[in-house]
Amino acid sequence: MSQEPDLTMNIADLYREENFTDRKIGNIRRLTPVDGNGNTDTSRDTIYIGQTQMMTNMGPLPLSFEIEASTLEEACQGFDSAAKQEVERTIEEAKEMQRQQASQIVIPEAGGGLPGGGKIQIP
Repeated sequence: MSQEPDLTMNIADLYREENFTDRKIGNIRRLTPVDGNGNTDTSRDTIYIGQTQMMTNMGPLPLSFEIEASTLEEACQGFDSAAKQEVERTIEEAKEMQRQQASQIVIPEAGGGLPGGGKIQIP
């Protein structure tokens, strides 16, 4: 018997989402806390999320990061710094993944050579 996931919305953690863009560098999402009736919940802080892209050899990589701000203007001013921190974090994460891949030890099967002794088998 498979257990179904809980898909119940958390009414105490609702946000109204608005998007702002300069149509050049990226987007800022403003998440304004609301109550179950959709009214602004002043007991919780508004959240600002920056979004942009970083070009890589594999193409554009989307980046998303929180911006510490109290107003949209502060979020715009803090976008550059927060984006640069996310780029640095992403680069470090990629380097760590490369180190982990490079440090994997490949142990050949007993007897060496290809699995199955390297003999061609015809069914």
